[in-house]
This record gives sequence, structure tokens and C-alpha cells, in this order.
Amino acid sequence: MALLIQKFGGTSVGSLDRIQVVADVIEKTARAGHQLVVVLSAMSGETDRLCQMAQRVSQNPNERELDMLLSSGERVTIALMTMTLQERGIRARSFTGRQVGIVTNSSHTKARITRVTADRVKGTLADGVIPIVAGFQGINESSDVTTLGRGGSDLTAVALASALKADRCVIYTDVEGVYTADPRIVPHARRLEKLSYEEMLELASMGAKVLQARSVEFAAKYGVPLEVKSSFTEGEGSLVTHEDAEMERVSVSGVTGDRNQAKITVVGVPDSPGIAAKLFGAVADAAIIVDMIIQNVSQDSLTDISFTVPKGDLPQALSLVRDIAKEIGARSVEVKDDIAKVSLVGVGMRSHSGVASRMFQALSREGINIMMISTSEIKISCVIEEKFFELALRSLHDEFQLEHIPKTEK
Repeated sequence: MALLIQKFGGTSVGSLDRIQVVADVIEKTARAGHQLVVVLSAMSGETDRLCQMAQRVSQNPNERELDMLLSSGERVTIALMTMTLQERGIRARSFTGRQVGIVTNSSHTKARITRVTADRVKGTLADGVIPIVAGFQGINESSDVTTLGRGGSDLTAVALASALKADRCVIYTDVEGVYTADPRIVPHARRLEKLSYEEMLELASMGAKVLQARSVEFAAKYGVPLEVKSSFTEGEGSLVTHEDAEMERVSVSGVTGDRNQAKITVVGVPDSPGIAAKLFGAVADAAIIVDMIIQNVSQDSLTDISFTVPKGDLPQALSLVRDIAKEIGARSVEVKDDIAKVSLVGVGMRSHSGVASRMFQALSREGINIMMISTSEIKISCVIEEKFFELALRSLHDEFQLEHIPKTEK
């Protein structure tokens, strides 16, 4: 008998009919004799609806109150699911993030987990009852409700799996696993049977929507085995685990991208020590994640600094940067929000040469100009014009023949 964490996303519980289908999965697992903890997201579109309501009453909603509002979506789903299971004769009980002891810092709307007690979950499991837990939410040390950012239910599930020492954390979503590319853009993309935490983290942080990047980081840190499966169809899914030798047989495992990017350029920055620290320190203090950074060669003791941020953070970042630009005597601040990022990911890049060259050549053949480049041991990313986004993904997928990635053993 295994202890499993099952997490179901918004599309999986998007209607009462879908809740019944998910209840089938939960019932089948429970009847097989496994111990089970279920983590649920809000119904598909519910968080967006709540955000829109907040924007209608306030142009700049207070983040504490926004968390209080957004946390209500998951409470609806856990109550409905618990009632559904009880009607089937299955013992289940719903819990909020607060009730299961998910404690976070006070960074509202993007809080980070500091500890998980899970005492009530352990007691509930000991009583033979299935805990149905609201994802995406926790409390800070002042007992204020906090939320964990978009995709935060994944993080809830992984954190509980770690605290409970679960045998596996299964993330159920609307796709059959992790693919070599988004199958909606690249029809011949293939499902990856197994990939490393590092690869999944890069894919998630570079734009793949299958798993929240922070949840993968947490899983890697605490060694939580992750499986991604579809709640709509039966299948084996994709296993995210520790790297092994088989994973290095290919240079590239997947191509992904992100349209949710904007580029800020500070023009005419004095080229002196401490300027970059001042600029990016202000952005970091606002908990805005900066991705790529490029600083041009200095001319006449002046330089230009360009960097990318998520589009949702652009208004706040722009306001901060303009203030700093005035303070340091920069000439101007420019913005470009019609950009996208495309990335190649694969642990095999460590032992295969020529990947960057082939990537640049493939984009060049399609007439796609590269604005910015960023690399790591297992990733190469390029910023391009957004209008070329889908063409770039298809071209790179074909260049590296990702539809022919050999199968691996789980």
C-alpha cells in the first residue's frame, strides 16, 4: 500500500460533471488500498473571474484582500468534491491551506512556503479518511491568508508529499504528460516518458505550463517523485525524477517558449560600480523576477542595460525603473512588449556540442532575428519577435528531430 498525493488542476474540476470524473479516479485509487491525499485547484476560469471582479472595484487591489478573495475558489472545489465522494460512501474531509498547516512568508499573491506541519492530515489519514486539500493557499505568521502564485496548487501538493514522505506525487492535468513541445503548436510533439528535475525546472521556468516551476524546484530539493498524467484519458504519463545516464543520450529533450515576456531597456546608463545593483535591487525588492539581462559595451562612459520581466509585472517594474533611471541620470527607458522567448532544454547539452549553432541556424533560415540570448548548462534561450513564436517552435522541433526521441525505461 502506497501513500499517494493526487493533485487535480482547474480544467480537471472545471464543472460538476468533471468533478464526478475526478471522483472516479480518486475512488479507484482508494479502492485499490492506497492511502491518499487529494489537492484541488479552483474550477477552470474561477481565479480569473475573481481577479476581474477585484479590478472592477479597485484599479490597484490591496494584495492582502486579493489573497482573501482568490483563496475562495479552491474552497468551493474541495467542498463539492468531498460531498461527491461522501455520496459514494467514501470517507473524505475537506481542509483549507490554513487547516493543514501550510505556513508561508508574507509576500501576498506570491508567497513562499516556510514550513508545513500537516498534523491534521496525518490524523485524518490515520482515521482512514481521505483529506481533500485546497491548493494554492496558506497562512503567514500573522494568520493572514496568502496565496502561492499561479499554479500554486502544484506547490501545495509537492509540499504535502514532502512533509508526509509520500511515495509519489501525481499531478493530473489536461494533457497526457510532458511533451517535447506544446502539441497545440507542434502537432507531432511526443510525450516524454521520463525527464530529470533539472530539465523539468528549465521547461517550466521557460514557459511550459504543465508544472509550476517552484513546485519542481521543491520536488528536486526534497527528492519527491513527480508524475504528470491526464485526468481525461488513461495512460502512463511522464515521470520527473533524478537524472540518469539514459537522459544524456540525446542533446535536446524539448523546446518550449513564453509569450508572457516584456523587455525593458535603460538607455545611457553611467558605466560605474553600483549602478546595476541599484537598478536590480529595487526590482528584486518588489519580488519581480528578472530573466535575461544584457549590458552593452560602454561608450563614452555610458552603456545600455536590457532585461526581461513577466508582462504582468511590467507596470510595476516600469514605474520602479523610471524612478531609478532619473536618480542615476540615465537618458531614457524603452519598453518592448511584443516579444517572446523560445528555449531548448536537455541534460545532454553537457556532453553534446553544436547545439547553439544549430539553433541559431534554424532561426536564421526562417528569417527570425534574435534580440537576446541566455544559456545555462542544459538550456539555451532566445528572445525574438512575438509574431514568429509558433514558427520558431516548429522549426526548432524539426531541426532537432524531437519527434524521434528514443523511449526510456521508467
